[in-house]
Formats: sequence, C-alpha cells, structure tokens
Amino acid sequence: MRWITLLIILTLSFISGLLVVNSNRDFNKRNFYLASLLYITFLGMILFTPISFDGTSVYIMQAGTGAVNLHHIYYDLGFMENIILTIPLGFLIKNAFSKVSLISMASLGIVIGGSIETMQYFLSHLFLINRTSDISDVVSNAIGVLIGAILLIIYQVVFEKKSVRKLLNN
Repeated sequence: MRWITLLIILTLSFISGLLVVNSNRDFNKRNFYLASLLYITFLGMILFTPISFDGTSVYIMQAGTGAVNLHHIYYDLGFMENIILTIPLGFLIKNAFSKVSLISMASLGIVIGGSIETMQYFLSHLFLINRTSDISDVVSNAIGVLIGAILLIIYQVVFEKKSVRKLLNN
C-alpha cells in the first residue's frame, strides 16, 4: 500500500513520455519535454513516496504518519536542498507561462509549496509514507520557484537578447 503513489507516478510518467515521443517531431523540443518529465518524475518520487534523499544518499523511510511543523523555520541543509530542488520548477513554469510576473511567481511558489506539504500530510496518513509537513519547506520551495523564474529571465536577457523591461513587466 505504501508504494501506490510510486506506481501512480511512474505510470503517469510513462504514459506522458509516450505522448511526448509520439507527438513531437522537433528533436530539441522533444528532448526538452522529456528532460522536464524526468525532473518532474524525480520530484514526485522524492516528495510523495517513501523514497527519501538527504543530499548524499537515497533511502527508504519507515512506515509512519510523519510530523507537522507549522511554527519554526529551520535554515539548515534541508532548507537549501528544497530551494535547489525547486529551482528547475520555477524555470519550467516561467518558461511555459512567460507572461507571469515575478510577484505572481513568488505567490505561485507559496501555493506550490503549501500544496506539496498538504499533499505530503494527507499521503502520509493515507499510505504511511512518513513525510513531514514543514513550514520551512513551503518557504524554501517558494524561494526556489522564484529563483528559477529569475534565472530564466537572466538566461533570456543574456542568450536570447530580450529586453529586461519587457520580461519584468510580464
């Protein structure tokens, strides 16, 4: 029962991969979509299954309902890992929805972080995946999404020679 979420994630990823391969003839676009799908699959596996990654190793968590921290923000290695983990997500969202402003991206980052933590709470109680729901993760996820969006803007200015004013006003 603990592995149902992994089965769902892998099944959806496989079907999505088949759709990407069969519907995109442009080599670069197809590879970008497949790399994005690989990242999202990895992210889903780390966030919503008993598989955990602590920066140096991957391990299986014991069955349990996890814990909840709504009061204290810890600025530790896990905080930095969560920022790094969600930078590509911010990059992908800003790339897909280029007209979204940075303020909206910051708000979206908070919503995404809150949604992830809420889902972890419910999945931990439903499937015993033993995930901790933590306000620190919400904040670090929001920072990561915002940094990813900023990095895309920097990339577009430097490599695609787009106007900074136009990119910031969207």
